[in-house]
Amino acid sequence: MRARDLFTEAERARIAEAVRAAEEHSRGEIVTAVTDASDDYTGAVWRGAAFGALVGPLILVLIDWATGVWSNPAPWLMLLAAAGGCAGGLLAVRSSAVLLRWLAPEEELDLRVARAARSAFLEHEVFNTRDRSGVLLFLSLLERRVVVLGDSGIDAVVAPEEWSEIVAGIVAGIRAGRPAEAVVEAVERCGTLLQRTGLERRVDDRDELDNAPHIEDAEEGS
Repeated sequence: MRARDLFTEAERARIAEAVRAAEEHSRGEIVTAVTDASDDYTGAVWRGAAFGALVGPLILVLIDWATGVWSNPAPWLMLLAAAGGCAGGLLAVRSSAVLLRWLAPEEELDLRVARAARSAFLEHEVFNTRDRSGVLLFLSLLERRVVVLGDSGIDAVVAPEEWSEIVAGIVAGIRAGRPAEAVVEAVERCGTLLQRTGLERRVDDRDELDNAPHIEDAEEGS
Protein backbone atom coordinates (compact mmCIF):
# COMPACT_ATOMS: atom_id res chain seq x y z
CA MET A 1 0.00 0.00 0.00
CA ARG A 2 1.18 3.51 -0.80
CA ALA A 3 1.48 6.19 1.86
CA ARG A 4 -1.21 8.29 0.18
CA ASP A 5 -3.65 5.38 0.44
CA LEU A 6 -2.83 4.37 4.01
CA PHE A 7 -5.46 6.62 5.60
CA THR A 8 -8.80 7.89 4.39
CA GLU A 9 -9.59 11.57 4.82
CA ALA A 10 -11.75 10.68 7.81
CA GLU A 11 -8.89 8.68 9.35
CA ARG A 12 -6.48 11.57 8.83
CA ALA A 13 -8.92 13.78 10.69
CA ARG A 14 -9.11 11.20 13.51
CA ILE A 15 -5.34 11.18 13.83
CA ALA A 16 -5.22 14.99 13.92
CA GLU A 17 -7.87 15.03 16.64
CA ALA A 18 -5.99 12.37 18.62
CA VAL A 19 -2.85 14.52 18.44
CA ARG A 20 -4.76 17.60 19.61
CA ALA A 21 -6.25 15.68 22.55
CA ALA A 22 -2.92 14.09 23.53
CA GLU A 23 -1.24 17.49 23.62
CA GLU A 24 -3.76 18.92 26.06
CA HIS A 25 -2.04 17.34 29.07
CA SER A 26 1.64 18.25 28.55
CA ARG A 27 4.00 20.52 26.67
CA GLY A 28 4.69 17.75 24.18
CA GLU A 29 4.04 18.42 20.49
CA ILE A 30 3.37 15.24 18.50
CA VAL A 31 3.97 15.05 14.75
CA THR A 32 3.14 12.02 12.57
CA ALA A 33 4.75 11.39 9.19
CA VAL A 34 4.40 8.53 6.69
CA THR A 35 6.55 7.77 3.65
CA ASP A 36 6.46 5.07 0.98
CA ALA A 37 10.14 4.23 1.43
CA SER A 38 13.18 5.79 3.06
CA ASP A 39 15.52 5.26 0.10
CA ASP A 40 15.57 4.09 -3.51
CA TYR A 41 18.03 1.32 -2.54
CA THR A 42 20.38 1.52 -5.50
CA GLY A 43 22.60 -1.04 -3.81
CA ALA A 44 19.76 -3.55 -3.84
CA VAL A 45 19.38 -3.03 -7.60
CA TRP A 46 23.05 -3.83 -8.13
CA ARG A 47 22.74 -6.91 -5.93
CA GLY A 48 19.78 -8.02 -8.03
CA ALA A 49 21.82 -7.53 -11.19
CA ALA A 50 24.74 -9.52 -9.75
CA PHE A 51 22.41 -12.33 -8.71
CA GLY A 52 20.86 -12.44 -12.18
CA ALA A 53 24.30 -12.47 -13.82
CA LEU A 54 25.16 -15.57 -11.79
CA VAL A 55 21.87 -17.39 -12.23
CA GLY A 56 21.70 -17.01 -16.03
CA PRO A 57 24.93 -18.91 -16.80
CA LEU A 58 24.17 -21.43 -14.06
CA ILE A 59 20.93 -22.37 -15.80
CA LEU A 60 22.82 -22.84 -19.07
CA VAL A 61 25.44 -25.03 -17.39
CA LEU A 62 22.74 -27.22 -15.85
CA ILE A 63 20.92 -27.58 -19.18
CA ASP A 64 24.15 -28.42 -20.98
CA TRP A 65 25.10 -30.89 -18.26
CA ALA A 66 21.74 -32.62 -18.56
CA THR A 67 21.42 -32.60 -22.35
CA GLY A 68 24.85 -31.91 -23.87
CA VAL A 69 23.06 -29.78 -26.43
CA TRP A 70 25.83 -27.17 -26.77
CA SER A 71 29.28 -28.17 -27.98
CA ASN A 72 30.65 -24.71 -27.15
CA PRO A 73 28.53 -23.00 -24.50
CA ALA A 74 31.04 -20.19 -23.78
CA PRO A 75 29.39 -17.52 -25.98
CA TRP A 76 26.01 -18.39 -24.54
CA LEU A 77 27.41 -18.12 -21.03
CA MET A 78 28.46 -14.53 -21.70
CA LEU A 79 25.15 -13.69 -23.30
CA LEU A 80 23.12 -15.18 -20.48
CA ALA A 81 25.28 -13.47 -17.85
CA ALA A 82 24.52 -10.10 -19.46
CA ALA A 83 20.83 -10.92 -19.91
CA GLY A 84 20.55 -12.27 -16.37
CA GLY A 85 22.21 -9.16 -14.97
CA CYS A 86 19.80 -6.89 -16.83
CA ALA A 87 16.83 -8.98 -15.76
CA GLY A 88 17.94 -9.10 -12.13
CA GLY A 89 18.50 -5.36 -11.99
CA LEU A 90 15.17 -4.63 -13.65
CA LEU A 91 13.39 -7.04 -11.34
CA ALA A 92 14.87 -5.27 -8.33
CA VAL A 93 13.72 -1.89 -9.65
CA ARG A 94 10.22 -3.19 -10.31
CA SER A 95 10.18 -5.60 -7.42
CA SER A 96 7.70 -6.05 -4.66
CA ALA A 97 8.52 -4.74 -1.23
CA VAL A 98 9.19 -8.31 -0.07
CA LEU A 99 11.91 -8.88 -2.69
CA LEU A 100 13.49 -5.48 -2.14
CA ARG A 101 13.63 -6.10 1.62
CA TRP A 102 15.31 -9.43 0.85
CA LEU A 103 17.92 -7.78 -1.36
CA ALA A 104 18.70 -5.04 1.18
CA PRO A 105 20.38 -6.15 4.44
CA GLU A 106 18.57 -5.42 7.70
CA GLU A 107 21.34 -3.07 8.78
CA GLU A 108 20.92 -1.05 5.59
CA LEU A 109 17.16 -0.79 6.09
CA ASP A 110 17.66 0.38 9.68
CA LEU A 111 20.22 2.97 8.61
CA ARG A 112 18.12 4.36 5.75
CA VAL A 113 14.97 4.64 7.87
CA ALA A 114 16.84 6.31 10.73
CA ARG A 115 18.35 8.80 8.28
CA ALA A 116 14.98 9.51 6.67
CA ALA A 117 13.41 10.02 10.09
CA ARG A 118 16.03 12.64 10.95
CA SER A 119 15.36 14.40 7.66
CA ALA A 120 11.62 14.38 8.35
CA PHE A 121 12.30 15.79 11.82
CA LEU A 122 13.97 18.80 10.21
CA GLU A 123 11.59 19.09 7.25
CA HIS A 124 8.51 19.26 9.48
CA GLU A 125 10.31 21.50 12.01
CA VAL A 126 9.65 19.24 14.96
CA PHE A 127 12.43 21.19 16.68
CA ASN A 128 10.47 24.44 16.37
CA THR A 129 8.82 24.52 19.81
CA ARG A 130 9.40 26.78 22.78
CA ASP A 131 10.51 24.00 25.11
CA ARG A 132 12.10 21.74 22.44
CA SER A 133 9.31 19.31 23.26
CA GLY A 134 8.50 17.92 19.83
CA VAL A 135 8.04 14.19 19.15
CA LEU A 136 8.05 12.63 15.68
CA LEU A 137 6.30 9.34 14.88
CA PHE A 138 7.85 8.32 11.55
CA LEU A 139 6.44 5.41 9.52
CA SER A 140 8.33 4.00 6.52
CA LEU A 141 6.10 1.50 4.74
CA LEU A 142 8.43 -0.44 2.44
CA GLU A 143 10.79 -1.27 5.29
CA ARG A 144 7.96 -1.89 7.78
CA ARG A 145 9.75 0.27 10.31
CA VAL A 146 8.69 2.96 12.74
CA VAL A 147 11.00 5.48 14.38
CA VAL A 148 10.15 7.78 17.28
CA LEU A 149 12.38 10.83 17.62
CA GLY A 150 12.11 13.24 20.51
CA ASP A 151 13.63 16.70 20.65
CA SER A 152 16.12 17.58 23.40
CA GLY A 153 13.41 18.58 25.88
CA ILE A 154 11.77 15.18 25.45
CA ASP A 155 14.99 13.15 25.46
CA ALA A 156 15.89 14.73 28.79
CA VAL A 157 12.92 13.07 30.49
CA VAL A 158 12.01 10.06 28.30
CA ALA A 159 14.45 7.18 27.81
CA PRO A 160 14.63 5.88 24.20
CA GLU A 161 13.50 2.39 25.24
CA GLU A 162 10.23 3.81 26.53
CA TRP A 163 9.12 4.31 22.93
CA SER A 164 9.56 0.62 22.03
CA GLU A 165 6.03 -0.41 22.99
CA ILE A 166 4.60 2.43 20.93
CA VAL A 167 6.72 1.43 17.93
CA ALA A 168 5.68 -2.23 18.25
CA GLY A 169 2.01 -1.27 18.44
CA ILE A 170 2.14 0.71 15.18
CA VAL A 171 4.01 -2.06 13.33
CA ALA A 172 1.55 -4.70 14.55
CA GLY A 173 -1.42 -2.54 13.65
CA ILE A 174 -0.22 -1.97 10.08
CA ARG A 175 0.42 -5.68 9.60
CA ALA A 176 -3.08 -6.40 10.91
CA GLY A 177 -4.59 -4.01 8.37
CA ARG A 178 -5.60 -1.34 10.89
CA PRO A 179 -3.00 1.42 10.42
CA ALA A 180 -5.20 4.36 11.41
CA GLU A 181 -6.28 2.75 14.67
CA ALA A 182 -2.66 1.83 15.42
CA VAL A 183 -1.45 5.41 14.91
CA VAL A 184 -4.30 6.84 16.97
CA GLU A 185 -3.47 4.41 19.80
CA ALA A 186 0.23 5.30 19.51
CA VAL A 187 -0.56 9.00 19.74
CA GLU A 188 -2.69 8.39 22.82
CA ARG A 189 0.13 6.38 24.42
CA CYS A 190 2.56 9.19 23.62
CA GLY A 191 0.22 11.62 25.35
CA THR A 192 0.03 9.42 28.44
CA LEU A 193 3.79 8.96 28.52
CA LEU A 194 4.48 12.67 28.14
CA GLN A 195 1.95 13.47 30.83
CA ARG A 196 3.98 11.32 33.25
CA THR A 197 7.26 13.06 32.50
CA GLY A 198 6.60 16.24 34.44
CA LEU A 199 6.38 18.42 31.35
CA GLU A 200 3.17 20.00 32.57
CA ARG A 201 1.23 22.14 30.14
CA ARG A 202 1.76 25.86 30.68
CA VAL A 203 -1.14 28.26 31.08
CA ASP A 204 -0.08 30.09 27.92
CA ASP A 205 0.72 26.97 25.90
CA ARG A 206 -0.48 26.93 22.31
CA ASP A 207 -0.56 24.36 19.55
CA GLU A 208 2.81 24.94 17.86
CA LEU A 209 2.96 22.22 15.21
CA ASP A 210 0.52 20.83 12.64
CA ASN A 211 -1.65 18.03 14.00
CA ALA A 212 -2.51 16.41 10.66
CA PRO A 213 -0.32 13.51 9.49
CA HIS A 214 2.32 14.38 6.89
CA ILE A 215 2.12 12.02 3.92
CA GLU A 216 5.10 11.75 1.59
CA ASP A 217 4.25 10.02 -1.67
CA ALA A 218 7.17 8.85 -3.78
CA GLU A 219 5.46 9.87 -7.02
CA GLU A 220 4.17 13.22 -5.81
CA GLY A 221 7.14 14.04 -3.56
CA SER A 222 4.94 15.49 -0.79
